[in-house]
Amino acid sequence: MQSFDLCLSWYWLYDCDFAHFIEEACAARQLALLQVTPANLLQVTTDLYSGNITFHALLDRAADDPRFEPIRRFALETGKRRINPVELSRWSEDKATMHLELIQAGLQTPYTIILAPFVAQPVLPPINLAPLGSCFVLKPAVGGGGEGVRMNISSLQEIQTARLEFPEQKYLIQEQMEAAIVGGRQAWFRIFHVAGVDIPCWWHPVTHVYSVVTREQDLQLGLGALRDIAARIAQVCKLDWFSTEIVLTSCGRFVVVDYVNDGIDTRIQSKATDGAPDAVMREVADRLVGLVVREATV
Repeated sequence: MQSFDLCLSWYWLYDCDFAHFIEEACAARQLALLQVTPANLLQVTTDLYSGNITFHALLDRAADDPRFEPIRRFALETGKRRINPVELSRWSEDKATMHLELIQAGLQTPYTIILAPFVAQPVLPPINLAPLGSCFVLKPAVGGGGEGVRMNISSLQEIQTARLEFPEQKYLIQEQMEAAIVGGRQAWFRIFHVAGVDIPCWWHPVTHVYSVVTREQDLQLGLGALRDIAARIAQVCKLDWFSTEIVLTSCGRFVVVDYVNDGIDTRIQSKATDGAPDAVMREVADRLVGLVVREATV
């Protein structure tokens, strides 16, 4: 039987650079990598269930594709290490759930009202919108990439119309946060948590363009607080890697505005304007492979 240290399943075209980084990190450590894509999915599945091959750990970038379910089931049934197990991912991706969990953990979040799904409660009871301010944000409880998110909402009618887009989902109405201006830019950050390490990046909430946080900026702004917050979120969601969005307000508060993004967009900045910095995504890949190494030596 041929045994692989890590199985990486993926199908998204834009994951190709991330897959290459994983491949490089495995090669540097002399680890055997099995990549599963739609092109070889049938053969790999057959070989796994026939006992011809196996693997130690699974990094699943195809969690939303039912064709890869046999790979996930094999990992679960044979006790393999699953990076971001799908059951944890599905639980933590619910923003309504995470909102309550993070509050309980003592983290600061925007003022939020959670609405039942439209199909469960088509007519909303009276809602006091005053604490949200004149404009607020509306977002479905599940989803990423800004899908379904409405900015500058100001009326109940707009809320009702938006709920029809995803009628089976809960919705969050949230206070619209204003970031402090530091060095001529908004103090809005996206932090990548990977294998116990937190990597902060500047992130523009409109253009979604990243910038690397320099060491000087890190020390000047005291961004160790960002890492502390991301580490506490990791304790709550128990995922091996995710990103989170945190804003430094003009009042000097660090507020978590987008809680747990498990399906990280791995596009790199050299290929896409709004991709993550290449060096950051390379480090993410390297640390994920390092996680497999550490566990193999325990």
